[in-house]
Amino acid sequence: MGCVQSFRELCDRQKNTNVRLSLPAVCIVWQTAMIILFGVFIRYNEESSPRWIEYRREKNISSDIENDFYYRYPSFQDVHVMIFVGFGFLMTFLKRYSFGAVGFNFLIAAFGLQWALLMQGWFHSLDYTDGKIKIGIENLINADFCVAGCLIAYGAVLGKVSPVQLLVLTLFGVTLFAVEEYIILDLIHAKDAGGSMVIHTFGGYYGLAISWMLYRPNLDQSNRLQGSVYHSDVFAMIGTLFLWMFWPSFNSAITDHGDGQHRAAINTYLALASTVLTTVAISSLFQKHGKLDMVHIQNSTLAGGVAVGTAAEFMLMPYGSLIVGFCCGVISTLGYIYLSPFMEKHLKIQDTCGIHNLHAMPGVIGGIVGAITAAAATESVYGKEGLINTFDFEGSFENMVPTRQGGHQAAGICVAICFGVGGGIIVGCILRLPIWGDAADDNCFDDEPYWEVPEEEEHIPPVLQYNNHMRNKDVVESNFTMEQN
Repeated sequence: MGCVQSFRELCDRQKNTNVRLSLPAVCIVWQTAMIILFGVFIRYNEESSPRWIEYRREKNISSDIENDFYYRYPSFQDVHVMIFVGFGFLMTFLKRYSFGAVGFNFLIAAFGLQWALLMQGWFHSLDYTDGKIKIGIENLINADFCVAGCLIAYGAVLGKVSPVQLLVLTLFGVTLFAVEEYIILDLIHAKDAGGSMVIHTFGGYYGLAISWMLYRPNLDQSNRLQGSVYHSDVFAMIGTLFLWMFWPSFNSAITDHGDGQHRAAINTYLALASTVLTTVAISSLFQKHGKLDMVHIQNSTLAGGVAVGTAAEFMLMPYGSLIVGFCCGVISTLGYIYLSPFMEKHLKIQDTCGIHNLHAMPGVIGGIVGAITAAAATESVYGKEGLINTFDFEGSFENMVPTRQGGHQAAGICVAICFGVGGGIIVGCILRLPIWGDAADDNCFDDEPYWEVPEEEEHIPPVLQYNNHMRNKDVVESNFTMEQN
């Protein structure tokens, strides 16, 4: 007990936000490490190598258009925009933290995708003949997915941590993600095309656990900044629209070419559309005078895309997608109204962006939907070959049956939650150390500690012109004229 008290006293000592030495040191050292590790391990795969011509001849590939680049790159573009623009602008709702939202999002993603290529490569793309990681366009998409988990976690601690803490959060987050992804997808053999479990459930609970460990009892001292203004909500809505539009690409990006990818896009498209209507309905119903809350419209309208992720390539059916979107719009919006205040007051979890309502809960729902849909799969619906192809019943899993696959899907949810909560608690302990330059409780949600913020523009009253657009319509028209001789 004495050790715990000593640790708390150590962590709660006076804050110093000067990261002049620590931030450049971490960035330079870690980027140097990336260069060395890439030099040792990373190489192009057969489809991005100059030997593609020989590979094409060996595999009897008729045209360059069969290269995976031409199938995957459009989806990669969409996912990349979601990561750097969608997530970044979605978090600009705080009135004085737009630089931190977009800028630190940029920093996390740029570092995270490099580390993800290595971590995921060691688990999935390592060529044991030469010990090298062979990367192509699909690896880039998966690296973006990995980064998405860390950006989700960032949403829980938005405005309360330093850039150095965010880099540490990303380092451990990517590592944990790669391990849990390998366990869920390879060892357990669960399917999770859109990452409801691997990305959203893990990222959500990872961020919530860190936020719980970094609980600030005096955060109300920054209440004046923990809110939005008109223009900040408009910028956040830009992020929402980018995410909403490109989410079908996110859920279908790494599915099998052909029917699986096509089905994933359709299911996501429909679930998102359904979520918008129920979000608007619940927001209006539970607000005084029936007015809409922009927080709900910015966030809960995306919950359907999260929840349909696991089952996106399954035979969920169009009406099933609409049902999933309908339910998530209700649950997510009610989460913002009731659960977020309850969690802050009673569970000591200060969730800035409400990631529990947008990612964690819908992610779990998505895992459950995936487990039920997999367990209910039949040969009459999928066809014999379709069932094998959709669930990869090959190799050591060739004797797998749909009901058992449903159990494996459920096990994947448990693994994601355990890694998220357990990893978040450990990383939260590390981030509590008073060496990272985080802001004091009365200085959170403000760009000032870490950014050069320009002064507010001086308001200059407009000069009234004597024309039809005069502001003062009561000005008496003058007959005075000036004539030149």
